[in-house]
Amino acid sequence: MAAERPIGTRSTRGKSGAAQPRAKATKRASSRAPDDSRNVVNSLFKGLRVLEAFSAERSEMTLSQVAAVAELDPGTAFRMLNTLVMLGYIDRIPESRRFRLTLKVVDLGMHAVGRSDLREIARPILRSLVGEVSEAASLGVLEGGDVLYVERVRAGLTRMGVDIRIGTTIPAAYSMIGQAILAYLAPADVRRVAATEPRPGEFSAKPLGRTELERILAEVRGNGFALSDSYFGSGLRVLAVPVLDIDGYPLAAVSVAAPMVRTSMQDFRARALEPVRAAATAIGKAIQASGTITAAI
Repeated sequence: MAAERPIGTRSTRGKSGAAQPRAKATKRASSRAPDDSRNVVNSLFKGLRVLEAFSAERSEMTLSQVAAVAELDPGTAFRMLNTLVMLGYIDRIPESRRFRLTLKVVDLGMHAVGRSDLREIARPILRSLVGEVSEAASLGVLEGGDVLYVERVRAGLTRMGVDIRIGTTIPAAYSMIGQAILAYLAPADVRRVAATEPRPGEFSAKPLGRTELERILAEVRGNGFALSDSYFGSGLRVLAVPVLDIDGYPLAAVSVAAPMVRTSMQDFRARALEPVRAAATAIGKAIQASGTITAAI
């Protein structure tokens, strides 16, 4: 039997416990230039790597930090930063040597993240779900090797143990939304998604082997939902149900999350499962009626 291949990535942490940039020698698939170099623009590739280097945890960085995270030499990183500053996508922070993204990046992202038709369909259903279960509700879709959150409704003003916002991405294998979607994909599609490196980021979850992931997905498929404590130590229990089209294809998934200290797994399932199932079914029917939404992985 072949050895298990870990799915996803792990962060490296220094003595302080803070996430550290991964070593330059550790290559991510997403950071390597495509094989067909004749049909790519390397400078554009490198510029996008600079933009991707910024994250919620690394919102401000120096030139050397950007170069390390983007895996570029300092001279190239300097030229890319200057170009992006000139175009308005990056700001130099006054009286410092640090850079940060501007809101112009949001304009680009929202063209894709917005998925206005899907969000408009899902938002009132998620609001109704939150009113019923009194927990935060989310809708996510599969995007490469990640789950992309396209809508989220919180329960009142309560902040959860993890900062999930519209546009947040999480490796699909480590997300209940991702597992709910993957469980209903063909095995070849699951293998392709599992082989796709997540977007750059620091993920502290223990890597999943292929056998373990297959076991989890078989259980999710058998139950019709994914239910587990968060993989990221956020103190949350998460339940997700896939949004299926008329052919049983997973277009998205709906999830609710509740603090572990407030509810047992059994109580959470008993209280949330049927409302989440009803919400996923309602979104699926609304998508079918609209006839305008397709899913891509």
